[in-house]
Amino acid sequence: MASPSRSSRCAPPRGSCLAAVLAVTAALAASPSRPGAAAAAEAGGPGWHAVSARSLRPSTACTPAEGASNSSALKVVHRHGPCSPLRSRGAAPSPVEILRRDRDRANSMLRRIAGASATNAARASNGVRMPAHWATATLGTNNYVVTVGLGTPARYFTVEFDTGSDLSWVQCKPCKDCYEQNDPLFDPAKSPTFSTVPCGARECRELHPQSQSCSPDNRCRFECAYADGSQTDGDLARDTLTLTPSDAIRGFVFGCGHQNSGFFGTEDGLIGLGRKSVSLSSQAAGRYGPGFSYCLPSLSSGTGYLALGGGAPANAQFTPMVPSRALPSLYFLRLTGIMVAGKAVKVPAASMLIDSGTQLTSLPDGTFAALWSAFARLMTGRYRRAPGLSFLDTCYNFTGHAALQVPSVALVFAGGATVNLDVSGVLVKLGSDEPNVACLAFTSSGDDTPTGILGNQQQKTFAVVYDVANQRVGFGAKGCA
Repeated sequence: MASPSRSSRCAPPRGSCLAAVLAVTAALAASPSRPGAAAAAEAGGPGWHAVSARSLRPSTACTPAEGASNSSALKVVHRHGPCSPLRSRGAAPSPVEILRRDRDRANSMLRRIAGASATNAARASNGVRMPAHWATATLGTNNYVVTVGLGTPARYFTVEFDTGSDLSWVQCKPCKDCYEQNDPLFDPAKSPTFSTVPCGARECRELHPQSQSCSPDNRCRFECAYADGSQTDGDLARDTLTLTPSDAIRGFVFGCGHQNSGFFGTEDGLIGLGRKSVSLSSQAAGRYGPGFSYCLPSLSSGTGYLALGGGAPANAQFTPMVPSRALPSLYFLRLTGIMVAGKAVKVPAASMLIDSGTQLTSLPDGTFAALWSAFARLMTGRYRRAPGLSFLDTCYNFTGHAALQVPSVALVFAGGATVNLDVSGVLVKLGSDEPNVACLAFTSSGDDTPTGILGNQQQKTFAVVYDVANQRVGFGAKGCA
């Protein structure tokens, strides 16, 4: 069997505390007028979230939502929540460990973005896109999973979905080196609709634009390599992908992994939603229309949906996609403003990668410092500060507070789209060991990184619409209901 080409790769932290933030911290600590008076006077208005402390804690029972009515809609669940089919497989990592792994992913992506340029676009976007997992992390770092059927008859697999990846893949028999997954491996021999993709096919040429990677019997090979040295490789293949019992995509192109080395999670694979022709959304465009949408629940005990097609709710506000010559498969937006408690915060405009697989939003240093300053000013004197993490240190202890007043945060994008974040997009819990501690759910991209990442924590409860036909992304409030 020929060795897969190294040019076909899944290529996608840094986190220094800013000098500006440190300066603001010192100023706040020294200010005699800080203890609570001004902040308390401002609280309770339309620019604040009034929530119970208990509402920030997920339930131990699955609480499904209705989701989308589109026949192609898949149920989205948090991989560690009570609705997840993966929940029974071993102990889940702690919330703090999940956040650390998420930081690793974000830093890897930011380095990739910083290293890309128009002159190396062909090399940077070659092969399978961004990694589904990265240094010291497992494939299971992504928070959200869906269940799909593959083959005839359909065998069902629980996979991550990722807007930062193009090629979908699962582990297949025969397998030289497979990690333990939730379901039995996909067996091509048991599916009469399975076929491998020949080297001369268009999909193979796109996967290998600069070289061929073929087996001796003319089967197109793929390799997906990750930052931690893990990889999956095997045959590029076709088979029927079942979305719902009555809805299937015939001839779906995916990676059939026969050798998978490294430390993966218990997911069965990955569904790619990037912009290349091998992604699920691109392959399904002829049937459902170009684009897709999803809604992520506010708590890990809830459910959302992933739907194919460009349909949007009536309340969706849209912002243009910003094309990237260096990274054409990814989705970029332009952040033009931030509002805290209903008041505009002066920030420079910034390029933002919108990503379903990264949890926390990373902002360029200056933007993060301005948000931090405005938020901390309003929280100071109302709640006790609490220890956090090196990259997530704006934390508060809500012990003794049954009802909370939390400043609202809104992100403003080019074209005027204003995304008023759910409280779950403002605060993130540190875990069961600290049930009353929550932190501002934003981090700094680093002092020399002009780009940010819009993570899934801030996308929660919105219908996030990728309208590829019109090159725009929309946000519709209360999208999961």
